[in-house]
Amino acid sequence: MEYQVREIEQKWKKYWVENQIYRVSNESERPKYYVLDMFPYPSGSGLHVGHPLGYIASDIYARYKRLKGFNVLHPMGYDAFGLPAEQYALQTGIHPAVSTARNIKRYREQLDNIGLSFDWSREVITSDPKYYKWTQWIFLQLFKHYYDPEEQKPKPVSELIAHFEQHGNANIAAHTSQKETFSAEQWNAMSPAEKDAVLMNYRLAYRQLTYVNWCEALGTVLSNDEVKDGVSERGGHPVVRKPMMQWLLRITAYAERLLNDLQELAWSDAMKKMQSNWIGRSEGAQIFFPLLNSKEKIEVFTTRPDTIFGATFMVLAPEHPLVKEITTEAQKAEVEKYLDYVNARSERERQAEKNVTGAFTGAYALNPLLPADDPRAKIPVWISEYVLPDYGTGAIMAVPGEDERDFRFAQHFGLPVIEVVDKSQYPDAQRGDKVGRMIHSDLLNGLEVKDAIPRIIEEIEKRGLGQKRITYKLRDAIFSRQRYWGEPFPIVYDSQGVAHPLNESELPLELPPLDDFKPASDGRSPLARLTDWVNLPNGYHRETDTMPGYAGSSWYFLRYMDPHNDQNFASPQALNYWRDVDLYVGGTEHATGHLLYSRFWHKFLHDLGYVPTKEPFKKLINQGMIQGVIEFACLQKEKVNGYSRFVCARLAKMEPEHEFAHIPIPIQFVKDYGTEDSYLDTESIEKFIQWRPEFKDAIFECANGIYHKGTFTPKNGAAGSHLFTHSETGKMSKRYHNVVNPDDVIERYGADCFRMYEMFLGPVEQSKPWSTKGIDGVYKFLRRFWQLFFDEQGQWAVTEEQPDKKELKALHATLKKVSEDIERFSFNTCVSAFMSLANELRALKTRKRAILEPLVIAMAPFAPHITEELWHRFGHESSVHLADFAAIDESYLVEDTLVYPISINGKRRAEAEFPAQADKATIEQEALKLEAIQKWIEGKPVKRVIVVPGRMVNIVV
Repeated sequence: MEYQVREIEQKWKKYWVENQIYRVSNESERPKYYVLDMFPYPSGSGLHVGHPLGYIASDIYARYKRLKGFNVLHPMGYDAFGLPAEQYALQTGIHPAVSTARNIKRYREQLDNIGLSFDWSREVITSDPKYYKWTQWIFLQLFKHYYDPEEQKPKPVSELIAHFEQHGNANIAAHTSQKETFSAEQWNAMSPAEKDAVLMNYRLAYRQLTYVNWCEALGTVLSNDEVKDGVSERGGHPVVRKPMMQWLLRITAYAERLLNDLQELAWSDAMKKMQSNWIGRSEGAQIFFPLLNSKEKIEVFTTRPDTIFGATFMVLAPEHPLVKEITTEAQKAEVEKYLDYVNARSERERQAEKNVTGAFTGAYALNPLLPADDPRAKIPVWISEYVLPDYGTGAIMAVPGEDERDFRFAQHFGLPVIEVVDKSQYPDAQRGDKVGRMIHSDLLNGLEVKDAIPRIIEEIEKRGLGQKRITYKLRDAIFSRQRYWGEPFPIVYDSQGVAHPLNESELPLELPPLDDFKPASDGRSPLARLTDWVNLPNGYHRETDTMPGYAGSSWYFLRYMDPHNDQNFASPQALNYWRDVDLYVGGTEHATGHLLYSRFWHKFLHDLGYVPTKEPFKKLINQGMIQGVIEFACLQKEKVNGYSRFVCARLAKMEPEHEFAHIPIPIQFVKDYGTEDSYLDTESIEKFIQWRPEFKDAIFECANGIYHKGTFTPKNGAAGSHLFTHSETGKMSKRYHNVVNPDDVIERYGADCFRMYEMFLGPVEQSKPWSTKGIDGVYKFLRRFWQLFFDEQGQWAVTEEQPDKKELKALHATLKKVSEDIERFSFNTCVSAFMSLANELRALKTRKRAILEPLVIAMAPFAPHITEELWHRFGHESSVHLADFAAIDESYLVEDTLVYPISINGKRRAEAEFPAQADKATIEQEALKLEAIQKWIEGKPVKRVIVVPGRMVNIVV
């Protein structure tokens, strides 16, 4: 019987759905195993061949674990809220609710087409009110709690208020941004609005004035990742830094735990390092520098308090609240001009800036450890973009002798440099290394740096100038957007602006329908236009910002455990059974976003007693990227006689590179794309012109002639109108017009072939280029595999004969290798093992059920359709995916005989096979009897025979 790919795959997809093969119960005697993919954002373009890499890998693992006796939870859903959906809606005019539903339908079809074993009864969609009811509920818990760092747990804000009423904020253990102290009397005398403002300094979800990247054209705040060169990455719109009232989450309260608990996770060292660096723990000192002729002080945090005697200037972040207050009249114009420059730059750009920029405020501070009459005491105060407002205190003491950026700043502006560390005994030491002996540092002179740091902290604390501190680079997470398509905040404000949480019985607060969802240029959310929805009968008004895209993804893994529960986000029984994600598969790009926020939310819910584990994801696998071929046409930047000029890539190499721009071309236009000989012929050039009509009059200088306005003119009578293109390997995306749709590959080769080929491309965790060059090999393998079960007439040919030792050894060696490699996520070597075994069985003419049936089960996770068909042809009524992985019998893997090379005087002359258990004497006797050995000895006396068991025999004559 011929292998009918399409019919077989459609048949079994239908069977799996009708029989709910992949549906999983929360009640099982089997041990649980939770395998999860990072759920996708359902974009309008659907999946390309790079997206399923992780899905296929996790699916293989989930199916394998099911075969090994586990009750496997393997769900899927959609991260449906967020900016991309709204931008797509603005571009197409289709409401995001409509376009999201369409895109989800498309994604589901594509995912099903690949043959993935998701339990679709547990599907979650973050834009579904039944789902985001619980996103809003978790937000309310964050709003209603503060964090006690001593007991390391959140506590109700109501307890905080009770403490304030009796004692003020003295002796309260709380993670807070509140700097001023107040008594009980002062608290009780405060207005409701004043109390609300104070409490916002303690709540785990709070609102405050924050500098943000504001994009007027997009009408929203952008993250640093979304801004490049002062414009939005999406659309290239201008971005400025401006203060706005924003909701934030106090993730910094959990910084130490987020850092320490990384060690408990089975994540790659690289991933742990990325999070560790992002959290950025630093030990040092908080020091206050008094301002000359002012009551104000500048607070700094430094990890090098030992260098305070080398501080020759101070630098404030341009956004620092003291800047306007301390700037002198003479410096006002210069400072304002500099502030305009900084406001047009993102935080990331400021950190990456190599050029030195800044402005002098005209103000001076005093070094608190020096007498006022010491010439070193008076320190000028500058502002510069390299100091960020939200990192540390937004101010630094600049020590150019010990900090490279401070040194470059001092050199640029002609500021003094005082060396305070003698590194002469450390010849390889660089500026800033914590080694050397202190000089020019008063009480620290002569001390090694490691001894000077604790000594100066002791002195600072003794004099009341500051204290020892631990700080983190991690900053509280902005949690609001001035856009429509997101979760509404369950918050209302009274007439004094005091924030009040909705009653939990009022959840979900549903996102109201809105036809005009365009962002407003004044920074208000589109929801603000719905005055009937915003303004409530009791005089209160609703919050009109919406939650960010990461809100719904910060806890979705918990909802899968009990997705239809309307009383809890998941029942205690379900949570205690599934507990956490055993294997999480997703990209490294989420290291400092989603993965960090999810850990924070999970720890918070654990602290409140809602979830049983401290961490959400035990093991993390980061799949690599399947890259695409990018084809470029070489366009000369300067027009020639008013015409755009494209030049054959081979000719362009002979001219200066900077004179050309690379224009991405759809790969379907390019002949032999991805090779050294990729090119456009005249037909392809015409397709390109139709696609980019602005180049209809362009000159195309081909390898052997000119193509212009539909006519090819050869050079010197030469034939060939190839415009060779430039090929690179890079990201597969719409931007580069190189997206390959998996549906097209599956239509031609089938889902099983597509799955196995994606795994065969190389290790899952490595990036690799997409190419179909090797897919025919996998396709032929599946056909050969199918032929193992049928005779030449296409009849079922599997027999009940007992297998011999050679066949059993081949089978069990493969089962062992595949089992071990699946556990190591080495799926490419599994595919190779299946191919090798199939070849071996063909050579042995094996068609025995005892061999082929366990092989079908082992290959089922990789090729679920063909194996399901063969499994049922064996006479089984249940699915192969509910079978048991065959037990591996190690006894078949023990070698009965060993082949020994036999040498005479160190030169190999023959080889022979001896029983594996043979002793030295037996091996010696048998080796000497061999005809091939007798020929070489020819009666010469044998001095001795060296036998190395299991290795070799050497005869000395």
